[in-house]
Amino acid sequence: MLNDGTLLLVGCGKMGGAMLQGWLDRGLVGSQVTIIDPSAKAPYMQPFVKQGVQAIETLEELSGSFSPDYILFAVKPQMIDATITSYQPYAEQGAVILSVVAGKQISFFEEHLGADAAVVRTMPNTPAAVSRGMTVLYANQNVSEEQAIVCEELMAAVGETAWLEDESQIDAVTGVSGSGPAYIFYLAECLAQAGVDAGLPKELAQKLADTTVSGAGELLRLSNDSPSQLRINVTSPNGTTQAGLNVLMADDGLQPVMSKTVAAAAKRSKELS
Repeated sequence: MLNDGTLLLVGCGKMGGAMLQGWLDRGLVGSQVTIIDPSAKAPYMQPFVKQGVQAIETLEELSGSFSPDYILFAVKPQMIDATITSYQPYAEQGAVILSVVAGKQISFFEEHLGADAAVVRTMPNTPAAVSRGMTVLYANQNVSEEQAIVCEELMAAVGETAWLEDESQIDAVTGVSGSGPAYIFYLAECLAQAGVDAGLPKELAQKLADTTVSGAGELLRLSNDSPSQLRINVTSPNGTTQAGLNVLMADDGLQPVMSKTVAAAAKRSKELS
């Protein structure tokens, strides 16, 4: 995916580590990647190091001749504020900046790295940890078509990808896929509690809910049918499923609640940006 290029991964926590593992699984040569992370010497880094990845704790440890083709920031927003300008020389040398930092707009990187910096902003979600993520990307005008393809391939290592036409759409994306896994987990919680309320033992109710949510998700992923059609397929007229859907699909049912949920998350995303 990088050909003979090199990548500097800034931050190797859950998201950064998941992406790195995805790259290595797809055949990326470990020696093409350098990690900067305060925990570079931690035991969980050793499997990466054994595959040829260089892991260092600070930017100052890099060789003066090192010039990465891509720099991927996978750190918390507050951490990048204090260090971003240190990467300006690499941006000036042509390194593409790929960001998974929540809330940091393209303008933030252009302001600190230069107006000519090539920047791709992304919004992944936590299922990336099991290679079932959803990542959207948005590139500024300095990113070439070839560079955009490489960035998409890097993010595709942990799931599906899609490009945005307008950066402002990231707030809505945050409300749907960025925060969406938490909504699904809460759905599993609620479904299990409903089972308990209906008389089931708690452990059994939770197992039924968890398996149903995960199984339905996998069916949706593998099926060529739309969610609407899959719903219709399992709904017999005047049957038990229809009785339940009559509640969920009422005027005050799930759809208005979900719309309010996504709108609230998108609004907060905009505020944080």
